[in-house]
Amino acid sequence: MKISYIKSIHDNSSFKFFKNIGMDGIELKNLEDVDKIFNQLIEKNYTTFFITNEVAGYSQDLFKKYYNSKDINIIIAKTKN
Repeated sequence: MKISYIKSIHDNSSFKFFKNIGMDGIELKNLEDVDKIFNQLIEKNYTTFFITNEVAGYSQDLFKKYYNSKDINIIIAKTKN
């Protein structure tokens, strides 16, 4: 099982713990790229994703393809301000 987090590059407070322990993560410059990033990570066998609700709002595929998947786990976290 591979785990990753996805957040905005401008979000300096979410997922600090994950970053500090060396977990693979994606910091998006353009939030509209989230679906492309999901697909790339899934192709690399990532199965669990922590994403901020800000990023989730930009995904077209999140609820259509992945949210009810038994193979893909998505945890949506509130964006810290």
